[in-house]
Amino acid sequence: MSNLETAKAMIAAYNAQDVDTYVSFMTDDACEANYRGAVVREGKEGTRSGLAAAFAKWPQNHAEILDAQQLGDYVLLREHVVRGPASDGSELVEPFDVVSIYSFEGDKCSRVEFVR
Repeated sequence: MSNLETAKAMIAAYNAQDVDTYVSFMTDDACEANYRGAVVREGKEGTRSGLAAAFAKWPQNHAEILDAQQLGDYVLLREHVVRGPASDGSELVEPFDVVSIYSFEGDKCSRVEFVR
């Protein structure tokens, strides 16, 4: 499986709200972070628990891949994200676009950075 196919499989797992499959594509010390900024989910277990909480809050959450490119050990996805109503009654998050940069070590994703 190419890194591009892996990133797309991660989005498919994300859309299925299958955190176990999502993190299976990651290194143990992988993280998700804001671009050039703070880490928002640390390690495979931090990503698993963070995504599980997000999916519980936004059960209709969905990301559509608008464009995808592989550049060496990096994959860039432009995504359109729709959260839907929050289960806790908090304000609706307006749909948004994001560029996600996936870094790979071998066949595993080691970092995902979000440009928004």
